[in-house]
Amino acid sequence: MSSEPQRWMLASMGRKAHVPPRLQRGPFTVDEARHAGLNRWHLEGASWTRIGPSTYLWAGLSGEPMHQLVAAKRRLPSGAAFSGLTAAWLHGIDVVPCNPIEATVCEDAGVSARAGIAVRRSALSKADVVQVRGMPATSIVRTLGEVCARLSLVEAVVIADAALHDRRVKLHQLVAWAGANAGRRGARNLRRVLALVEPATESPMETRLRMVLVLGGLPRPKAQVSIHDRWRRFVGRPDLYYEQHRLGIEYDGGFHRDALAEDNR
Repeated sequence: MSSEPQRWMLASMGRKAHVPPRLQRGPFTVDEARHAGLNRWHLEGASWTRIGPSTYLWAGLSGEPMHQLVAAKRRLPSGAAFSGLTAAWLHGIDVVPCNPIEATVCEDAGVSARAGIAVRRSALSKADVVQVRGMPATSIVRTLGEVCARLSLVEAVVIADAALHDRRVKLHQLVAWAGANAGRRGARNLRRVLALVEPATESPMETRLRMVLVLGGLPRPKAQVSIHDRWRRFVGRPDLYYEQHRLGIEYDGGFHRDALAEDNR
């Protein structure tokens, strides 16, 4: 005789899976699925995505980082905060937030590693933790301080430029944090980042282009300078500008894509 799961699978072949409305709102546990009328084997179908131990998500919501963070929050102890690139994303910086999810717990927290979550232990003061989009996260200053200290120099400057350009943080705040945390691992890299940032930069690729020039030994160009002719008429605003040489440089993403396509023919 077929088992109950087998009978259900045979009966449901060719039918659209039943998705209880309460399970379409976000992550849920196996117990919550049972209360909604489903059993564990129902969750093995294509309509559901497992995003953690005994935690699932309706496939119609898959791919949304916030749902993964909601599920991760349930698995973290009280007082924990999302940190690193996860916190940077919560603060509005365009980075990948869930590969893996990063979180910091207090040094005395009785918590072990969590699958899919990179857990770090560190002191967390009240000033270090803020609520962002309904989630606990390290403050923007601490987040950038820690991220810039461990990323490559170029990518750290990319993130710092973006945060400063969007006015999510002020340069003097980062300088103060760097001074107060001079003994931390990566502090030297952070100081280099702060010496190279340019808040006027409008895109990550502009930052990378500027860093290619600077790290290649060329003088540091100005960014997003409005140029006028001798009659004070606006001429243009290049991404980068060497005023002494009257040389403007543009990073043109469309041009590079077209050139690459032409080269591949």
